[in-house]
Amino acid sequence: WRDKVDELDLDTFAEMIETSGVGKWLTHLTMIKWEFRLPFEDSRKPMEPLDREKLFRLLTKETDQSLCPGKEVTGKVARIGEFGAHLKLEGDVPAFIPLRNLADGHVESVEDVVQVGAIVTAIVTEVKKDHMSVDLSMKKEDLKKNSNAWDRPSSLPPIDPSFDVVAAARIESQKHKEREERLAAVMSTQDVEMGSNAKTVGRTGRVTRRACDHPAFRNANNAEIEKELMDGGEAMVGEALVRPSSQKADVLAVHWLVRKNVMKVVEIIEEDKDNDASIGNTLKIKDEVYGSIDELLARFIAPMNDRVEELLAHRKFLQLFEKDVDEKIKDMKRHTPGGVFYYLCWNEKYPGYASLRYIVNSPRNHHVGITPDGYTWQHKTYNNLDLLLNAFKKNPRGQSTVASSSRQSSIGTSSLRSSTSRSDSRTSRWGATKSEQSDQSSMVPIQPTPPSTGGWGAPPPPPVQANAGGWGERPPLPAAVLPPPPQHGYRPAPPSGPPPSYPPPSSASSFSSSSYRQ
Repeated sequence: WRDKVDELDLDTFAEMIETSGVGKWLTHLTMIKWEFRLPFEDSRKPMEPLDREKLFRLLTKETDQSLCPGKEVTGKVARIGEFGAHLKLEGDVPAFIPLRNLADGHVESVEDVVQVGAIVTAIVTEVKKDHMSVDLSMKKEDLKKNSNAWDRPSSLPPIDPSFDVVAAARIESQKHKEREERLAAVMSTQDVEMGSNAKTVGRTGRVTRRACDHPAFRNANNAEIEKELMDGGEAMVGEALVRPSSQKADVLAVHWLVRKNVMKVVEIIEEDKDNDASIGNTLKIKDEVYGSIDELLARFIAPMNDRVEELLAHRKFLQLFEKDVDEKIKDMKRHTPGGVFYYLCWNEKYPGYASLRYIVNSPRNHHVGITPDGYTWQHKTYNNLDLLLNAFKKNPRGQSTVASSSRQSSIGTSSLRSSTSRSDSRTSRWGATKSEQSDQSSMVPIQPTPPSTGGWGAPPPPPVQANAGGWGERPPLPAAVLPPPPQHGYRPAPPSGPPPSYPPPSSASSFSSSSYRQ
């Protein structure tokens, strides 16, 4: 009866049900049919065991096309054994160079050719998928052998009969010439002398190509790097490529495409190099230190791409030319004379910089740098654009408060005038008109104060005829100088005679206020 179920025309029956308006039931009916025919059957496919090729591809991310005999690779020596050197290739693929393949001649010890931590370039001779390892060779005869001379992996499809052999030979000849130049640079630093003791030639200090297989590294000149980045269009914006310097032996250059058709070049200093053809173990950009090209791209280029995205998304950024932004803020100033307007745009003169355009009486601008740590303005770094703009609003001209205060102190204004100038600068929104008024007022010369008519330091009054003493009488004073001021706690002796009647006699009215001050 199970075979009879298979004879049912479920498609027509499901179409009749759908026409009646009940719904679509074809999927349900098919599942019911197969449940009748194969009850309790697991619909999942049985698990297949992993063969060596699939396991090698899953663990190393390499295929027979990307890693095959005849391919030139670069690796770092991880450890040295009795029978050869163990390396780590790109992607942490383990590799091994037997002692017989370290040089063309006889090698007594591995340490005579390579050291732990050295960067070496070798050719793949065999891919051992069962052992998850790759055998390499540093012999000159293997490095000079053409790629088509090596055995083709059986997993790759056969070559088409209509394949252009002549064109392939021409391309192979060009690659062979480039390989010869690269090998000349490598062998100049790894020349092994035959004899009882082999030794490695030291650094020459000359400008040469690098033996580096990093995806972002190019052994090319400035024009070739720019052409590669520029031709990529919008897809290459934010990308960076590293090349060796054409003028200095221990210098690299990173080309960063800030935006379309705008590129910034940064110099990288190499330190702790193993040889002329290797990349320095320490890379420095100004005061920052990086351990590899990957770390440089992650800690230097990637943060600056994030800063560019923040700049483009900011409310004050305009995707316009500098002159168009100036025209815009001039029109806004013309319609609202009392307002203060500013915008951000790209700096057309300096790649990798933004331009802060603002207007007081006429359009002005500041340069805003983009760094991995933030945005730089006036020799200070701000974590985001809002903090930078707040600092700009407090001091739009970019002059430090210390400089302005020292300028005021050099003029020699009074404390009252200085406090008034500070209060004016705080109450002003931009600090331009009132500060200028303060500066102009501080330049007015201070008129000398006329001498006092009385008190200490005043000229002595004319001598007065004094009586014998009494109330309302002025004590006699010497005609030459004033007496010294009384000491603390001094109490004069009481006058003799009876006190005068009120009002005092006319002689007392002749005393001036200077007499009381004395």
